[in-house]
Amino acid sequence: MKTIFTAIFLALFSVLANAQTRFEKAKKTASEQNELILLNFSGSDWCIPCIKLHKNIIETDAFKQLSADHILQYVNVDFPRSKKNQPSAEIKKENASLAERYNSKGIFPYTILLNSEGKILKTWEGLPSEDSIAFSNEIRSFYPNK
Repeated sequence: MKTIFTAIFLALFSVLANAQTRFEKAKKTASEQNELILLNFSGSDWCIPCIKLHKNIIETDAFKQLSADHILQYVNVDFPRSKKNQPSAEIKKENASLAERYNSKGIFPYTILLNSEGKILKTWEGLPSEDSIAFSNEIRSFYPNK
């Protein structure tokens, strides 16, 4: 009986713990660690500029260093078209909500830099013209603890 109760408790706890969205987690962590948040609206399997943005900026060491230096929380708001690339129902719902709030025009790629409270600091429509180092340095310029 004790084992059954423990199993039910752990299952319930894991459901409740996962109920918080990625964006809410990013805001919480950003607030606790005085970090910025970057939302990137992309179509990872159909949008050529989105694919280039990820390859040439998001996946680079210069960009990844922003997270390592506790400057940035990154949230990819992806809208793939291929069935095999579809996110979970929860992530689809969150992505739709974020798009409604921050990307009502449906621009891809669309990248938004926010402070920890969710205030927009800067936006990039389309593929940024900067290389990964310049893009990362621009984000650093908004960081409150330079």
